[in-house]
Amino acid sequence: MKQYGFGVDIGGTTCKIGLFEMNGSLLEKWEIPTNTENGGTAILDDVAEAVLGKMHQKRLTDADVQGIGLGVPGPVGRDGTIFRCVNLGWDVINVEKELGKKTGLYVKAGNDANVAALGEMWQGGGHGHENVVMVTLGTGVGGGIIIDGKIVSGFHGAGGEIGHIKMRDRESGTCGCGGHGCLEQYASATGIVRLAKERLASGDSKSELSSVEELTAKAVFDAAREGDEMAKELVDELCTMLGTALANIASVVDPEIFVIGGGVSRAGEILIDGIREHYVEKAFHVCRPAEIALATLGNDAGMYGCVRLLF
Repeated sequence: MKQYGFGVDIGGTTCKIGLFEMNGSLLEKWEIPTNTENGGTAILDDVAEAVLGKMHQKRLTDADVQGIGLGVPGPVGRDGTIFRCVNLGWDVINVEKELGKKTGLYVKAGNDANVAALGEMWQGGGHGHENVVMVTLGTGVGGGIIIDGKIVSGFHGAGGEIGHIKMRDRESGTCGCGGHGCLEQYASATGIVRLAKERLASGDSKSELSSVEELTAKAVFDAAREGDEMAKELVDELCTMLGTALANIASVVDPEIFVIGGGVSRAGEILIDGIREHYVEKAFHVCRPAEIALATLGNDAGMYGCVRLLF
């Protein structure tokens, strides 16, 4: 194992880049804009320039660098082929080969949610465990499954698409995936705000949320902590959905720990305690002891996981 590695987490707006020691120490991190013009043709050139520039600055050679781990917002095949990254403008491209040609370094790619899970397992909320399920609660619901220290990506690279577990049959609203009744429609920041607006519009409850200028997931959780009945019901509904989904996942992969990240996870213990209550109630008895914990690496999780891919 060489001493250094690069973790590159490509997002729709910026690419987060980290220079690491292969023991897991983050030495330096920075961002470059993600240029999605012309079908994202400049993205890998920009990443190569950033990595090679840092190597020149630090006087590192190929003999010092294990490689580049790459996280991308879409399914990644086993050979490094990306099958459509809408946010980047990419159609089908083998990013491992292309970036390898541009840098002369070994490149290993993975889906961004999966590598974030790998990062949390390695140096974050799942540290010390090799069987980890991570759930990210943000605008949508993402996830990653790690079994025996390895990502479960599935045949099409769609393993860990936790947000699209079907939770309700009769749902008129449409998920971003085009389906109906997905977990993402209820357990994301967008989902809890949608449910709150529906409740307020129906006029069936007096709630301080009716006077909130900008209705957000944070506003709902804050109101629940203050005892607002409607907000408490909304949080309980979210936690019921998540607890049920995690219980179903546990029956398939039996993890040691669930790690909860994303913007909604900033709600903290009110969220974790609620999920745990419903999880324990519904989980198969052997799976009930699984821990439920908060993620700790924040937006850096992807970079850490990208470097872990190089193992």
